Order: sequence, then C-alpha cells, then structure tokens
Amino acid sequence: MLRLPNINIVGLTGMSGAGKSTVSSEFMLEDYYVINCDLLARLISSEQDFLNEVSAKFDENLIGKDGKLDRARTAEVVFTDAEKNRKYLDIILPRITFSVINLIKTCGWNNILLDAPLLFEAKMNIICGHIVSVVASNETCISRIVARDNIPRQMAEARLSAQHDEKFFRERSDFIIENSDKSLDDLEKSASEIAKKIRKGE
Repeated sequence: MLRLPNINIVGLTGMSGAGKSTVSSEFMLEDYYVINCDLLARLISSEQDFLNEVSAKFDENLIGKDGKLDRARTAEVVFTDAEKNRKYLDIILPRITFSVINLIKTCGWNNILLDAPLLFEAKMNIICGHIVSVVASNETCISRIVARDNIPRQMAEARLSAQHDEKFFRERSDFIIENSDKSLDDLEKSASEIAKKIRKGE
C-alpha cells in the first residue's frame, strides 16, 4: 500500500447498481472531499486527444456525427467483448488516474473519498488507507441499472457481468455495505457510521 503523508484516502467501489452514489453523498456530509471518477471519465471522454485515440484503436465507429463519444454505442461494444473492454480501459484509466493524483495534491483536504467503480482495475487501491465496497444481489443490481439507465435487461446483465462479482469485493475491502434490501435511511446510516469510524482512526 502506497500511503500519502497526512492524507486519509478512502476508496469507494463495488457493484454497479448497489448504491455507491448514496454512500458517496453521506461521506461528503461527513466532511470528506469526494473525487468522483465517473465524472472525471465524462470530462476526459470529451477531450480531443482521448477521442483521437479511441477513433484510431477501435474499428467500430464510437464517435458520433457531432464529434463526441457515442456513449450508448461505446457501452454496447465494450461491455459485450472482454478484449475491447480492456482496450478501452487501457485508454481511459491512465488519464483518470492522472487527474485523481492532481486533485489529491491540489484540493487541500486531509480526508478524501475516492469514488471509483474501477478502483482495482486502475490500481488506485494502493493509495487508499481503507476500502469501502457496496454490494447487492445480482438481481437487485440488474433491476436498479435498468431503472437508472433506462436500458434493456440484457444490456444491464452484460454490464454487470463485465465487472467484478460480490465475492471479489468482499475479499478486498475493509468495510462492506450490503444493500440488497436496506431502506434508504439504513443505507445512509451505515455509510455515515463508516465515514465517522474511519475519520476517528478506528
């Protein structure tokens, strides 16, 4: 583990559709500076050098007529082909990591939550003092992804199967939040308690 001096970095990850956004919001309420890697990915995917590399390395036309990344088409391609998923991650993850490190260095905060669905793939877990993972049953996650992203069930299943399973996260995390049937209040309470415990060094 690579620890940065005087900075407490908590990695938040887990299964898609498990409820990471709610947990992230609770950490923010507990006075953590939140770095949202999904938001960084959206910003990076609009940069011209990124678009040029994607265009050069993918035979599929992932760039729309407006010159922007076609997110629906990209998801369809990368979540249904493991090799193409790896190729896409090889392009975007180093850029996300670079942005994360810059934010950590310049934000001026001592307690930071790194909200990173691909925390382990990017190997950013090595800078985290604690790792919190949110998990739920596959069926629960699939139902939430369908409702959240307005996509067919088959696409939601492909997206989930392209990611690590519950067992993976349980074996690599300091705190696990199981959110298959928690109420929103219970989920917020669990997240708040963990945030406070980590800040106190427990």
